[in-house]
Amino acid sequence: MTSFSKIVSSKWTGHRNALLSLVCCAIASPLLAQQPLKTLLVGVDHRTVTSLDGNWHYLVDQPPARALYAPDGKVNDKTYALNTHPNIDSGPHNAEYDFATAPTLKVPGDWNTQDPTLFRYEGVIWYQRDFGFEPKPNTRTFLHIGAANYKSFVWVNQKRICDHEGGFTPFDCEVTAALKPGNNFVVIAVDSTREVDGIPSVGIDWFNYGGLTRDVSLVTVPMQFIDDYDIHLKHGSTFSAADATTLTGYVHVVGATAGTPVTLRIPEAGVDTTLKTDADGRAPFEVKASKLELWSHETPKLYKVELASGSGDQQDKLTDDIGFRDIRVDGTRILLNGKAIFLQGVNEHAEAPYRTGRVCTDEDVKNIFGFLKDMNANFVRLAHYPHDERMEREADRDGIMIWSEIPLWQHISFDKPEVYAKATYMLNEMIRRDRDKASVILWSVSNETPNNPTRTQFLTNLANEARRLDPTRPITSAIIGPHAKGNEMVENDPLTNALDVVGQNEYVGWYEGRPEDADNIKWTLPQKPILISEFGAEAKQGNHGGKDQRWTEEQQVNVYEHQFVMINKIPQVRGLIPWILMDFRSPTRNIPKLQDGFNRKGLISEDGKKKQAFYLFQKTYKEHSVGKAE
Repeated sequence: MTSFSKIVSSKWTGHRNALLSLVCCAIASPLLAQQPLKTLLVGVDHRTVTSLDGNWHYLVDQPPARALYAPDGKVNDKTYALNTHPNIDSGPHNAEYDFATAPTLKVPGDWNTQDPTLFRYEGVIWYQRDFGFEPKPNTRTFLHIGAANYKSFVWVNQKRICDHEGGFTPFDCEVTAALKPGNNFVVIAVDSTREVDGIPSVGIDWFNYGGLTRDVSLVTVPMQFIDDYDIHLKHGSTFSAADATTLTGYVHVVGATAGTPVTLRIPEAGVDTTLKTDADGRAPFEVKASKLELWSHETPKLYKVELASGSGDQQDKLTDDIGFRDIRVDGTRILLNGKAIFLQGVNEHAEAPYRTGRVCTDEDVKNIFGFLKDMNANFVRLAHYPHDERMEREADRDGIMIWSEIPLWQHISFDKPEVYAKATYMLNEMIRRDRDKASVILWSVSNETPNNPTRTQFLTNLANEARRLDPTRPITSAIIGPHAKGNEMVENDPLTNALDVVGQNEYVGWYEGRPEDADNIKWTLPQKPILISEFGAEAKQGNHGGKDQRWTEEQQVNVYEHQFVMINKIPQVRGLIPWILMDFRSPTRNIPKLQDGFNRKGLISEDGKKKQAFYLFQKTYKEHSVGKAE
């Protein structure tokens, strides 16, 4: 089988756009390079599914992952994947394992916080679960995995089904041919090992939680089924009242012949129309709604959208809850439904409040959004990777706007075409999953990457790929630097030329200079909307002292107050995104008693206790005293 790295040129030259068109239709990871782009189901959380969440048996594959990887590095299909059992009487000897009597882990969930012996483990864990199934004629069944960090290898009833690379986006494996009536089993090997050419790479400032971290389910559909759709407000060159009642997009039906009817209904908006697929199974449309209330922070209106294709027992039906709004850039302004807005936000890692570990439950999400609403925020940056889909769904309902990004963070192998291919595929998975979420207003291609021509070309092409996939949203990235020269800060990173909105990370008063130095800094920034995408200081909750005493709540407030003075002098700032809502685990933060393995820049401690800085932002956002929309 041919690997993706052999398909593309081994030299990463200036002709990267040719690579762009290639990776859009090929699997980006060497794990999946052998096959065309697989089915990725949209709206699974709105379908009737068979949940496989719950307790899964697990076994640890000790380094160097003897059960998963053969000596030549290839995946071994003959060990734990077979799910054999030791025979105490006679018969062949198995590989000295037994899932049936092995301990269990909860899925979804990371393994690090469930078993103390696995807290710092990075490597391979084998998951196994039995399930009953009764196949239905003329249907197809997929195993849907919301996310697994980082590489996944899937077997059903001893048959290798699929592989996936990437820790934060969903994937679907067709299991139709492997299933049988009655008892079945699935084995999934998840490898959380960090790799130099992975995304992210080896050096990350957050905890590398491993495992099946999001929901797992079986999805059964007819032979012809809806796998993808995009339904959004028409996005013209300017926002107009006429566009505000026009919906456009497409519905895609797998296996459909040309002319297959597809119905689109939005009863509350007066939309009831029949579409026809083309030869590729795609049914484009443009329809007028009789009435349409646009989604916003103040009025997060969602409409029940009904889709159907086929008829009788071969009819595929699903519903979704979608809000319609227009987001665009005009000069240095960000316009929502034609009105200039200022983003009062905060960064957030997918660290579960109170219990820690990966966010994976409704309660986790409820707690996070409770903090956001209490803070008077209208925006959240989901750092530094796509979060659980529950986050976007809750944001849709609550009117919280979202920045979503893929995990291109600092130490990436930007010179390697196979890494660019992985990034493109992750971007496709993120955008495809969340394209119809009104809350998502920005796609981000990276965070804090080194300023050099190779990186700039890589990310410029990636930004253009994002625009090709979704021309309705602005593209951004968080840029680090420059360092102050005297009281001057000049942002001249050429990546800003590829962005619609510029995210500016800076830590004046913490990593650089004193808090009061911020008062006199003069910024030179692009004439684009600027979001101060990271700023802040560390403070241990409950640690008090003078305003200049580091690691105290008082000094954290002092840093922010001087930041506000500086930010109010930058006319094109259109949003505040302090780092970060909650303290989060990071193995690089090792000052005893102050950090203890946590990044302490949170406005709230990991156990939900609010620091003084939280109340500063609560008051600032209520009074709208920092920054302006235009």
